[in-house]
This record gives sequence, structure tokens and C-alpha cells, in this order.
Amino acid sequence: MADMGAFREAVTGWAAGGSGEPARELSARLPVRAVVLLEGPSDAAAVDALAACRGRDLADEGVCVLPMGGAMSVGRFARLLGPPGLGLRLTGLCDEGERRFYARAFARTAAAGTAHQPRFFVCAADLEDELIRALGVARVEELVRAEGDLRALQTFVRQPAQQGRTSQQQLRRFLGTKKGRKIRYGRVLVEALEPDRVPAPLDGLLTCL
Repeated sequence: MADMGAFREAVTGWAAGGSGEPARELSARLPVRAVVLLEGPSDAAAVDALAACRGRDLADEGVCVLPMGGAMSVGRFARLLGPPGLGLRLTGLCDEGERRFYARAFARTAAAGTAHQPRFFVCAADLEDELIRALGVARVEELVRAEGDLRALQTFVRQPAQQGRTSQQQLRRFLGTKKGRKIRYGRVLVEALEPDRVPAPLDGLLTCL
């Protein structure tokens, strides 16, 4: 839904100090019922891919998947989108290292009063690590080959800084070495998952929406 993209842009502009009126108008017109607060676009790609695999269109359901550009922004977005802002239902997905930012922001939202208590899900390290463990190193390497990145991976793992790291750690680092790669593999890895192998944090997020 193109309008949901417009809503995301309006909220991002609002959080950056702009007017909240465009977001308020779009929220009521669409209507938006829930927002998934994510650190970045690779997480959004994974969430959208899993929803599609399950035959769901989150935008049509009134769910906005919103990459914030960093976990430290979660407090500002939660304040604008939850009570006393737009009053939307909030949820999210974060890395273990970001738990404190989400916990603080969502606790404040809950204290402000809402019919839907905000809930977020935590990846053990990060979402890429969860997906690699779910698929297994060999399967991820097959996908890297199919995507045409095997030579780049082989060059990467030969670097001195990668010596002594496990294959899983090397793959995780590799996915973040080129702009856009994490976003692409966020989709590719999720689409390769067996239905019963979806990482618990990602599965929990989709189930609660």
C-alpha cells in the first residue's frame, strides 16, 4: 500500500522535528492500527518477507513496519505513535544489546495508559545471527552462492581479522560488509526458512500482530 509508505515518511519527518499533521491525517485515513518499531531496513525486509510467506499483507492489515534508523530513537517514536501521541498499538524487534532502549521506551508508553500493552521481541545477538542459526551454515553458504556472492565471501573469510572466528560469526559479519547486503539477505534468508524453523523472536512478532 503506497499510502503506508507515505505514513512512514510522515512519521520519520515528524520524529526529525517536522509537523505531525501529515502523520495524524494519514493515520486516521488509512487507518493504521499498529506500528512495528525496528532498528533498520534489513529488519524490515525480514519482517515483510515472513509476512508474505504467510500470505499476509501487513499494510493492508493496517500495520506499519517502521525502520527508525537506530534503536536509540525508539523513545522518540514510541512517544509520538503511542499515547499521548497517535495512540497506536506498538510492538518491536531488537537485538539483545538494544533491549534497554526498548524496555525504557515501552515502559513509559505503558505507563501513559493504553488498551494494548506494548510488547517487543529480542534476538539473542541480532536478527542475522538468529537466521543463520535457524538455517545452518551450510544452507546459508548455498544461498550466498545462489546470490552470486560466494567469491566475495571466500575473500572475506581469508582476511586476518576473520581468523579464529567460527563460520557462523564470519557469515554474520560478511552480511554487513557491503551497503544493501543485509537488506537483501534479510529477505533471502527468511524466504529460505522452513515453516517450523522461523526464529522465535521473529515468529513471536508476526504472531502478535
